[in-house]
Amino acid sequence: MSAETARMTLRVYEVNRAGITRIVREETAVKPLERPEASHQFPPCQCPKCVSPAR
Repeated sequence: MSAETARMTLRVYEVNRAGITRIVREETAVKPLERPEASHQFPPCQCPKCVSPAR
């Protein structure tokens, strides 16, 4: 699926302790990015298994 045919919509809800739901923002169309910006990528894993050299 290309970025031109991909579709995504967002709607923001708020639920209180009594379970009452209200819409905070109505449905909004979102255009996907071709490539995520560098600031949106996860940092490399720092766990001992990933950091240690390959055996």
